[in-house]
Amino acid sequence: MNSTIAAPVDWIEAVGNLRFPSKADHRLQELMDSNNEGLLQESERDELEALVELSEQLSLVRGEALQILGRQPQ
Repeated sequence: MNSTIAAPVDWIEAVGNLRFPSKADHRLQELMDSNNEGLLQESERDELEALVELSEQLSLVRGEALQILGRQPQ
C-alpha cells in the first residue's frame, strides 16, 4: 500500500546530502583494497560486508530523496 505524507523539504534535502563519515569511508576503501589484494582476514570480511551493506542502503535512501527533489546525485 502506497501512502503519501508531507515532509519538510529541508529534511528531504538533508537525507539527499547524507554521506558516509570520512573515517568509515576510509576504512571501507582499506578493506576493499585488502580484499582485492587477497589479504583480507575473516573478521575483516565481516566488517567489509557490513560496511558495503550500509553504503548500499545509504545510496538507495539518498537516491530516493534526490528523486523526490528532482535532482541528480553529485
